[in-house]
Amino acid sequence: MENVQGSLKEKSIVFTGFMGVGKTTIGSLVAQKLDRAFIDIDEEIEKQYNMSINEIFAAHGEKAFREIEKQTIRSFCEQPLKVISLGGGAFMQPEVREICLANCFVIYLEMSWEEWKERLDLLIDTRPVLRGKDLKEIEELFYKRQEAYAINHSTLTVGSKSAEEAADDIIESVKLSEDLR
Repeated sequence: MENVQGSLKEKSIVFTGFMGVGKTTIGSLVAQKLDRAFIDIDEEIEKQYNMSINEIFAAHGEKAFREIEKQTIRSFCEQPLKVISLGGGAFMQPEVREICLANCFVIYLEMSWEEWKERLDLLIDTRPVLRGKDLKEIEELFYKRQEAYAINHSTLTVGSKSAEEAADDIIESVKLSEDLR
């Protein structure tokens, strides 16, 4: 909590976590319940470039995508009263972590490998970083990213919670954090 400066009531909320844990679904519910604008960074990039994330990766490569992603995140994190969903790989960039942690309230949506693995069939075709990887390589990526995700202001284990339950838990957590200030 010490890293968040200023009133939490004005801060944007950022969701981070591995792809497919529910950042967009839960984030949009939280935004609705708090009467805030919801921003999905990947959707914003797709609108800006009129291309899917897969197409951007294919045409420009991951390095170029990460730079676009960083600039998009910076522009939204500097605005108050947003709820922002990051792509699963965004928080791997130290500069993105710094931007988010300094300007926003960062919530890590955590899920076990066993629970996440059950979602793989729903994700495999839409996530460019999963393409061509076997289950072992995906598991290594999952665990490799946990260290970066662990740097946050609040963690919520989503596991078997419904999106509605998770959103309500987050709102309670944010209110409690405001009360502690």
